Amino acid sequence: MGFSRGGTSDGPGSIQYLRLQRASSRSDIFPKLVAMQRNLKARHFAVFRVAGAGLPNKRKLVCELDNWGAGSGEHQGVLVSSYGDMFLDHIEMSILPIVWTGTEKGAYSEAGDFSSLVRKIDDRIMPSSGIAFPVRLGALGNGYVTFLSGSLELGSNLIIDQHVRSCQVMMDLLALDERRSVPAESLSEREVACLQLAGDGRISEEIAEKLGLSVHTVNAYLGSATIKLNSVNRIQAIAKAIRLGYIH
Repeated sequence: MGFSRGGTSDGPGSIQYLRLQRASSRSDIFPKLVAMQRNLKARHFAVFRVAGAGLPNKRKLVCELDNWGAGSGEHQGVLVSSYGDMFLDHIEMSILPIVWTGTEKGAYSEAGDFSSLVRKIDDRIMPSSGIAFPVRLGALGNGYVTFLSGSLELGSNLIIDQHVRSCQVMMDLLALDERRSVPAESLSEREVACLQLAGDGRISEEIAEKLGLSVHTVNAYLGSATIKLNSVNRIQAIAKAIRLGYIH
């Protein structure tokens, strides 16, 4: 899924900037979630991924990151028991954010002019109000980035912006999983440079001229990078290098 917004700057905090900042560890993802929490004026966040995709009656939500603290397990259990089955069904059919209102005194959630483009749950089940952004990235990358608070006021621009950032968070988690699965030998600077230029649409002759190398050497670097990334061809190697954060 993806959104675009006109007039977005390329500086820190912008959507374009965030897309280029691929996390190297889970500790890099946490500050992104904290920033999103502040933008939404929420109390807590939790990232869930769908496990057991494609297996009948085996799908479940697994919490990957949260800031609930000591009561994490209890809070996860309340959210999953309240809305888990609905979340699993919803993500198969829609990527509309899910919004609900809590039971605690004064709790409310309002999507304003974006109300027609979210799924609003009327039943008050959980103490906190919340919003869950669904992200679909394939069998291993589906899940939700959720935020909870007593009250939520959600304008259209805010929802779109945070949904894009939720996609980035899930892409980071998927990339970290893939990075752990690739050989320990990392790509060299030359291999990365050749892959980046190939990903930009340059052919071997152009890459050779740009880097001051022979065409034979360029092809050798691209070949070794393809092997290290456990890919079958150059195109797949470029795609995997992007997901792993080697190139953009």
